[in-house]
Amino acid sequence: MNILDKITLDKRKEVELRKRLIPVSQLEQSVLFEKATVSLANNLRNSASGIIAEHKRRSPSKSVINNNLNVQDVAKGYEDAGVCGMSVLTDCKYFGGSLDDLLTARASCNLPLLRKEFIIDEYQILEAKAYGADVILLIAAILSRDEIKPFSEFAKRLHLDVLLEVHNEEELHKSVMPSLDMLGVNNRNLKTFEVSLETSKNLSNLIPDDFVKVSESGISSIEAIKELRPYGYQGFLIGENFMKTDNPGASATKFINKLEG
Repeated sequence: MNILDKITLDKRKEVELRKRLIPVSQLEQSVLFEKATVSLANNLRNSASGIIAEHKRRSPSKSVINNNLNVQDVAKGYEDAGVCGMSVLTDCKYFGGSLDDLLTARASCNLPLLRKEFIIDEYQILEAKAYGADVILLIAAILSRDEIKPFSEFAKRLHLDVLLEVHNEEELHKSVMPSLDMLGVNNRNLKTFEVSLETSKNLSNLIPDDFVKVSESGISSIEAIKELRPYGYQGFLIGENFMKTDNPGASATKFINKLEG
C-alpha cells in the first residue's frame, strides 16, 4: 500500500464522520456559499508569473516544513507578492491543515483559493464552496473516470474551477473531459517520492490546449519555470520553497521579481 492508498483509506473514514456531524443543508447555508468565485484558470492565462503559492505545514515526504506561521500572514504576504492564486492544504492527519485554514485565508485575501485535498466524495466539494474555495483539486490516481466526471461537473455547477492532477500518461488519458479547467502534472513519483521535471515535459504534448497546464512539485527555482514554459505550462505550484522560509510572502515577492525581471 503506497502513501496515497493509506491517505485515501483514512479520508473515507474521515468524510463519513464529517457527514454525520455537519449535514449538507448546513454547508449550503454558509455565508460563503453564495460568494462569487474567482477563476484561477483565467488568472493563470493572463499572468506573467503563473505562480500558485501554497500554505503547507508538513508533508509525508518532508515531515515538518513550517509550523510557526499563521495562515493570515501567509495569505496576505502571497497576495502582496502578486501570486495568481493560493493553495491551502486542508488535510489534517498527513499535512497538518484544516478547513479553518481555508476560512482564515478567505478572510485575509482576495486571491483565488484552491482547496488542496484528497477528494473522494461530493460532500467535500460542497465543503470547499462553503469554506470559501474557488478551485478544487481532483487527483486522477485515486479516482476513476466515473468519479472524475460527476465530481468535476458538480464543481462547475457550484462555479468552482477544477484542477485535475495526473502523474502519468494512463491517468491523463482516462481524465481528459470538458468539465476540467486545468490539468496539473505532479512531478513527484508517489512510490519513491523522487521528483523529476521530465514528467511535466513528457506529458505536455498529450494535454489538449483547451486546458491550462500546471506543473506541480519540485519547482524551487526560476530555472525550472523557464525550462517548463516552452512546453506550454502557464501555472506553477510552489509550496515548500516559500513555506520553509520565515516569511513566505517576502520569499514569493523576491522570486516573482526575479522571474519577471
